[in-house]
Order: sequence, then structure tokens, then C-alpha cells
Amino acid sequence: MIAGLRATSEGGADLVQLLTPEGQRVSHPDFDIDITDEQLRGMYRDMVLVRRADREGNALQRQGQLGIWVPLLGQEAAQIGAGRALLPQDMAFPSYREHGVAWCRGIDPTELLGIFRGTDHGSWDPNETGMGLYTIVIGNQCVNATGYAMGQKFEGKVGNSGDDATANEATMVFFGDGATSQGDVHEGMVWASVYDAPVVFFCQNNQWAISEPTERQSRIPLYERAKGYGFPGIRVDGNDVLASLAVSRWAMNEARQGNGPLLIEAFTYRMDAHTTSDDATRYRMGDELEAWKLKDPIERLRVHLLREQIADQEFLDGVETEADELAARFRQFCVDMSDPPPERIFSAAYAEESPVVAAQREDYLDYLSGFADSGHDTEGSVR
Repeated sequence: MIAGLRATSEGGADLVQLLTPEGQRVSHPDFDIDITDEQLRGMYRDMVLVRRADREGNALQRQGQLGIWVPLLGQEAAQIGAGRALLPQDMAFPSYREHGVAWCRGIDPTELLGIFRGTDHGSWDPNETGMGLYTIVIGNQCVNATGYAMGQKFEGKVGNSGDDATANEATMVFFGDGATSQGDVHEGMVWASVYDAPVVFFCQNNQWAISEPTERQSRIPLYERAKGYGFPGIRVDGNDVLASLAVSRWAMNEARQGNGPLLIEAFTYRMDAHTTSDDATRYRMGDELEAWKLKDPIERLRVHLLREQIADQEFLDGVETEADELAARFRQFCVDMSDPPPERIFSAAYAEESPVVAAQREDYLDYLSGFADSGHDTEGSVR
């Protein structure tokens, strides 16, 4: 038991790593990948821009523009690596922290704002983007993802060979270490195992389920839990974007070929609070955070790019300028957002209008109209 707990809180010998915290490229017998300089620069840009949008979201919440924000800080490499491993025909199911995955699926950061401002549940089309809407209920997306993956298999979109192989699909579902204690995750894995569903379970182990450390949730490393369901599990350095990309590519390819499901544990760290309503200083020590700052995923790749002369200062400065522009656009979009009319809460509840919901809407609007003399109009806004 003691050895298991130690392996849970440290990377362990099974950790897949291709880029050290010092930015040195290392080899791996099973997961080495060929990657171009352009792709490396692209992933650096991805991480910098996603982090900047994340930091702006944090600031907007503190200034009263958002009801809450869920920080991504420190987990950029895990999400960008996994997100860039997805093919257009694949499907991703997020929790509520996958800002990096959304970026990789072509979802502009401004489309996340409605969720945290309370104006919508997500404005993108899952069918067009290949990514479901954010899931607030912890772990519920694992059940949804497994069902979707089962459908991919039943429809013959998995395990094809020859010319049809390029159209094979798979699903990746994202969740945190805390979600592994939820029944929905267990149920999703059981069904995925029984039906050989083409789904990759991508667990971002950021060491803290709000205020509970991972070692208080599991006696063994999380990736080893896959054995109990009868499918492979692997642990990757979640602060290494190259390793995250390599392992995710391998896992998704296995799933597309019909060899799923699989579990990836991305060993990373949440360098900010769980959400803006959380105070992380109440349950973790500052020296722990300082130690993980030395493993920062963006700095790791930046050092590598400079050392190998893959990028120069002009490129880095250009990315920073682009990040500033994104932050300004992100902020302005948020400030300019209009409040939705009260009937918005009744729309899109069903594919076709329900008489019950329609009656509730009319009753509610009739109720609001009674406040006209007290400063409220029928749109529900204050004059």
C-alpha cells in the first residue's frame, strides 16, 4: 500500500516522457514520434494563447464580469497534446476545464464565456466541432462518451481496413482525478470494456480534487485502475506536450482500429485554485506549488525551441503580441455581452417544443409583467 501511494504522488518509473523539465529531448522505446519544427512552434503558440485566455478569464471573474471561472493554469500541455491527437471525425467529451481541447477543436475562447457568465450552456455545435458541451456534473461525461463510442462501433465506423481505415472514428473523454471517485466514471468504464467501445479515457491527474489530494482517493496509481476493467492504462507526463501528443495519438489509433477502450493518466498539476470560488492556500503548501512551477509546460517547450534553434526571439515576441490581442478581444467580447431575455431559460430544452414547458414559459412571462410598475419590463431587465 505504501509503495502504491508513493507511486501515486510521484511520476513513477512508468511515466512516459519525451521532454524533460529542463527542455531536453529524450527518447522512449515505445512512444517516440516524428514531429516537425512547424508543429513544435504551433503547439507552443497553442499553449501560450490558451493560457493567456485563461488568465483573462480569471481576471474577468475577479472584476465581476463572470460568475465563476475554472482555471486551466498548468494543464496546457496535457490538453493541447491530447487535443492535437484528435482527427476531425473523432469526438471529444469535456468536463468544465478543457479550454485547451476546445481551442484544438476550433472553438474560439469567447464561446466559453456564456457558460461562466450564465447566459448559455455553450454556444458551439458539437456535431460541427467534434466536441460536446462542457459538463458540470462530475464524471457524467464518461457515461455520455461511452454511449457515443458504442454508437460509433454499432454504425461500423471502427476497425475498418484498406481505404475505409482513414474514416475510422474514436472518442476521447476528459476528466480529473477527483472524478475517478464518482460512480459515473466507473459505469462508463464498465460499459466501455464490455462492449469494446472505441473510447479513450483521458484523466488529468492534477493532484488535487478540490481540497483532497490524489493519495486519499486511491491506493494505487490511477492508470493501474484500468486493469480492473480489463483494458490498458498508461501514465504520461502531463506537463510534456510531446509525450501527451504521442501517447494520445497511439491510444486514439488503437481505439479507431477496434482495440479500445484505453485509459491515459496525464500526470500534471493544477497551479491555480480549483475554481475562482476556491482558496487553494487553505489546503496545500506554497513550496509544493513552487516545485511544480519548475515543471511549467510552456517554459519547458520554450527552452527546447531556443536550445535547438527551432524558434528565435522574434517568433516568441510575435506569439506574445498575438496573445495580447486575443486577451483584448476576449475581454471586450465579455464586457459587451448582453443579458438574454427571460424566455431563454425555456428554449432548447427539447428538440421539439413541449406543451408543458411552453405553458411554464407563458406563466413566467405573465408573472414578470406584473412588475412593470416597480421598474421591471417584460424582458426581465431593470430600467
